[in-house]
Amino acid sequence: MEFTLDDEQSALQETARSFLAEHASGSYVRYMLDDDRGDADGPGVTDEQWQRLVDLGWVGLLVPEELGGTGAGVLEVMVVLEEMGRLPLPGPYLSSAVLATAAASRLGLDERLESLAVGSTRGTVAIDEDGHGDVVDRIRTRATRKSGQWRLSGAKTAILDGRSADWVLVAARTQQGLGTFLLERPPVEPVRTLDVSRRIARMTLDEVPAEPVGPPGDHTAVWRRVVDDGAVALCAETLGSMQQAFDIAIAYAKDRVQFDRPIATFQAIKHKAAEMLERIELSRVGVHYAAWASQVDDPVRAEAAAMAKSFVSTAANHVCGESIQIHGGVGFTWDCDAHLHYRRAKQNDLLLGYHGAWHQKVADRYLATS
Repeated sequence: MEFTLDDEQSALQETARSFLAEHASGSYVRYMLDDDRGDADGPGVTDEQWQRLVDLGWVGLLVPEELGGTGAGVLEVMVVLEEMGRLPLPGPYLSSAVLATAAASRLGLDERLESLAVGSTRGTVAIDEDGHGDVVDRIRTRATRKSGQWRLSGAKTAILDGRSADWVLVAARTQQGLGTFLLERPPVEPVRTLDVSRRIARMTLDEVPAEPVGPPGDHTAVWRRVVDDGAVALCAETLGSMQQAFDIAIAYAKDRVQFDRPIATFQAIKHKAAEMLERIELSRVGVHYAAWASQVDDPVRAEAAAMAKSFVSTAANHVCGESIQIHGGVGFTWDCDAHLHYRRAKQNDLLLGYHGAWHQKVADRYLATS
């Protein structure tokens, strides 16, 4: 099966690459990191930059045309996120244009989708909680109804861009299963993490009033799909990041001279490079396959997402770690971008469940006895 991009997707890739090179170069990334360094409250994006993404239609890729979006799909999001991952780009694109949009779309929240597409609001989702295993199964936040008012109690420990979001969709347990609740200007506190280009918040809920949204009944299937598609999006971004980590390592190896010859000529460096490239290309196949499976709603969609998240996460940890090793002492300095990609790889591994939980999903699929 061929998994090359079609003409429109290739054009989108070229547009994304040229736009980001012009408007979100390394200097922009460093500006955002320096501007917000030590301040986890920062949005990670300028208003001007976000409006550019809106004008390009990227913020509305998953929004239907009749609601102001472009009516594209996961494949197009994959293309854009892979290019963003090369920087790696700070900002709330993943949280708002992917996770919040995917959740709002599957819950039928048309007004929210329209505001997301035009950039008048930014949203996010609250899924992750403390614990291990599947990220949906471990949700313990509860929603109870008292005197006609729904109230939430629990803790969400990793909300992407929760501090700067206008609203958040919260997954919580009800007597019917999982429900979805809307909080405007969520009561969150910033959390410092390894990835300095991410903005993550924590939310502690104690009988907090919230509005139920979406169709009646159990929303477990909705949130599983949001998590699966979000995992594919994370993998696409991670793929771009590890590709860039590889590229800068190879460029450095060709320039760095030791014992009167470039270190790229040393067998040890060649072996590292070959192993890194192998993991990148295998990851690329997995990400493209998972994105295609989601776009066409193939029966193996969930399985493909699980294989991608489990493999790409571990591959990126290896590739980005080896990029630092090839750089040597320089790789451990703030001025070298290698550490930014390593930080992004480690953080993306944990978001929406670390790779071990996704390995378990794959194992359960193939080892099921009934």
